[in-house]
Amino acid sequence: MITNQTAASAAASDIRDIKPPLEIVRGWTWLWWVALAAALALAALWLWRRQRQRQQTVVLPPPVPAHVRAKQKLAEALALITQPKPFVIAVSDTARTYLEERFDFHAPERTTEEFLRELAGTRLLLPDQKQSLGNFLASCDLVKFAKYEPGEKELLELHGSAVRLVEETEPREINPEDNQVADGHQPPAEIVIPQS
Repeated sequence: MITNQTAASAAASDIRDIKPPLEIVRGWTWLWWVALAAALALAALWLWRRQRQRQQTVVLPPPVPAHVRAKQKLAEALALITQPKPFVIAVSDTARTYLEERFDFHAPERTTEEFLRELAGTRLLLPDQKQSLGNFLASCDLVKFAKYEPGEKELLELHGSAVRLVEETEPREINPEDNQVADGHQPPAEIVIPQS
């Protein structure tokens, strides 16, 4: 049984000291804390948006012009010169793809006859270029479909025809300062018809 004396001594040891006074935060201090939190939130939002803009504005390299790609593929085709059919297919497909990209012809999906018929109705190539292209495609068709196996000299001539076609039809840059084409030739003069 617990006596009054033990209960009194237990209560006396249970008494704790008085806590120090709490500092009451004034209205202005709260305002500074809110302003600091808002500034941190705005800074975080600004950094997040900036990072997102950087991810969205990925700069893509400019596309490689058709004539540059064609010249690269023609140079790569020379590795196949010991195999006439794969070589001629590579050279012919490169020339057809180049003409499609450069002049918007539908060369790769048409037969040679269909393509030459479409080409005859345009003014994008000179008559001798059309003739040369027709001879080139006919020679390529002999190798591709008639199992003709030309020698290395003939294959190099076919390759040279394709390279010449690309070089003759590649776009020329006009120098605006002196109104000359980049290769040094003067562009055709404009014809001015006086109005009466």
